[in-house]
Amino acid sequence: MSWILNPSGDVPRPPGPTEELVDDPTDPSRKVRRKAANQPFLAYKAYRQKQEEEHRAWLLRKKEREEKLSRGEPVGPEERDPTAEEEVGLLGLLKFIVYLLLIIVLAGKFFTGSFLWEYDGKWVRLKTYLPENNGRLFSESYLATFDGRDENKPVYLAIDGDVYDVSSNRRTYGPGGPYRHMAGVDAARSFATGCFATHRTHDLRGLSEEQLQSVKHWKRFFADHKTYFKVGRVLHPPIDPESPIPEPCDPSNAHAQPTEKDLKRGRKVPEPSHNGEHAEL
Repeated sequence: MSWILNPSGDVPRPPGPTEELVDDPTDPSRKVRRKAANQPFLAYKAYRQKQEEEHRAWLLRKKEREEKLSRGEPVGPEERDPTAEEEVGLLGLLKFIVYLLLIIVLAGKFFTGSFLWEYDGKWVRLKTYLPENNGRLFSESYLATFDGRDENKPVYLAIDGDVYDVSSNRRTYGPGGPYRHMAGVDAARSFATGCFATHRTHDLRGLSEEQLQSVKHWKRFFADHKTYFKVGRVLHPPIDPESPIPEPCDPSNAHAQPTEKDLKRGRKVPEPSHNGEHAEL
């Protein structure tokens, strides 16, 4: 509280008879003591003086070298300015990025238990960076043989022409699974309408824009899935434009569209009734 009682501060103490004074780094006309509070400023001043001396010496050596060159005398390699600040450069930048990534990864492991901060998106999967695999071509009859009933074959499903291997989730798409109707067939329409029993077709005619966007969403879901991968495409015969458009299923019985959690967990839900029959999806 002394500053309240004495706001103007204490009168500066005169230096002692044996106390050394040096030039003030900010005002050469003044002298200051070598006390601890002044040491950072004095050290910086000494550093700057040394830098200036080294720079002047370098300029002198450079001038002497140029004079020798003009006289045709042999000289050594040109000396760089010892006081010049070094630029980071590409190598230094790469090192900084590597160290930064290492710190982020270790911090993720410490705070979340995952090196990637529990991120599980497509950018951490190898297949994202590999060329797209168009794979083989399937006929509809050949694709149907991969519906999971043959345990020696993988389980395939198709959506809007693209065929995916979903064998990693055989209990969901194989026989007895909640989404077994999607295996071995291109049931793109059912992904939009939720009519898994009656819309097991690739025919997307008559769908609304919102339903078509739903099909695109599920195509991205399978394309970006961490364990499903594309194996090819299915060749469909041309759709006769004069053929009737698949009729909408009864809205009261239509199955709700599957959610990503449903497909990951294999949750069972009732299938809509069709022609008086009822099965479990």
